[in-house]
Amino acid sequence: MPEETLAARAADDFAAVFGGPPQGVWAAPGRVNVIGEHTDYNGGFVLPTALPHTTRAALALRTDGLLRIASVQQPGDVVEVPVAGLRPGHPGGWAGYVGGVVHELPAAVAGGLSVLVDGDVPAGAGLSSSAALECAVALGLRDLLGLDLDTVELVDVARRAENDFVGAPTGLMDQSASLLCTAGHALFLDTRSREARQVPLDLASAGLELLVLDTGTRHAHADGGYGERRRQCEEATAALGVAALRDVPDVAALDALADDVLRRRARHIVTEDARVLEVVRLLDGGGDPRGIGPLLTAGHASLRDDFEISTPELDVCVAAALGAGAHGARMFGGGFGGSAVALVDVADADRVVRAVTERFDREGYTAPAIVTAVPSAGARRLR
Repeated sequence: MPEETLAARAADDFAAVFGGPPQGVWAAPGRVNVIGEHTDYNGGFVLPTALPHTTRAALALRTDGLLRIASVQQPGDVVEVPVAGLRPGHPGGWAGYVGGVVHELPAAVAGGLSVLVDGDVPAGAGLSSSAALECAVALGLRDLLGLDLDTVELVDVARRAENDFVGAPTGLMDQSASLLCTAGHALFLDTRSREARQVPLDLASAGLELLVLDTGTRHAHADGGYGERRRQCEEATAALGVAALRDVPDVAALDALADDVLRRRARHIVTEDARVLEVVRLLDGGGDPRGIGPLLTAGHASLRDDFEISTPELDVCVAAALGAGAHGARMFGGGFGGSAVALVDVADADRVVRAVTERFDREGYTAPAIVTAVPSAGARRLR
């Protein structure tokens, strides 16, 4: 659907709920991570790309000190809370991602705000629908209020909303991707230095597609498994005496860890950073992108065996895609559910989708939802 149509629909829905037009409509995309899982909070490297799927936020300032939030996807559920009454965990649920952004800018938004949310980033699929919502609202508030915040500062506002307000201990990759990505590229981000650059990812001209295969199994960063992996990485970091696991020179150095679980967690991070750098090298070289396929598959094995965050559905998805001719496949996101990604020839895409769907049917799983990850633009104002 054209962006002008999406913006008009959001504006109309805003008026229907709040009785007047918004002062603007902003959009921010979800993301798929090409490679680099759980490396962001370990000071390492990531390579996400933005999706064409976006969350839209229509905004208008108020004068009564209230934050009122409505969503097209949650009809009839208008959340209302005084801006002065915002606190971590209140409001909860989906509205907390909006509340968290406003909570980060209390003086600027003291008069109140009306927000209408609409979007097509699948929730719970590991596509960072939460960051898309945070970034759409954060960018909208910067523009609407004329705030002196650069894009890196906006990333931090959105990340703190998720970490400190919602309570999900994520790194900064998702918000960075949503705000910084450009069409036709992946974002190579050093999460420690914050240095970022665009890496060419023109799959279409190579006859390739990046399929996102949503298993439909629940994925939630605020749940305990993600936080436990983060704590284990922190324990391994402390035991090794380094500032971050990215500073471990090689896998052999992990022999100093007596605990097998910590050793395996750290091994995933060390080898995943190396995979990110190799994928970037291959893409920068202008060669055939099919060459990154084995690195994607190796990343899945590491997430499954060393980091232990895959699920039977994700493993079946990856195996079926590879068996049907995918050049590489892996789970992505926080783990414990969500989606896998498969790099396929355009000519083979239908066969891969059919193979995954048929395998899911045989295993008794719900048929996966399939979208194509077209490297797209980051957050922007629509009207």
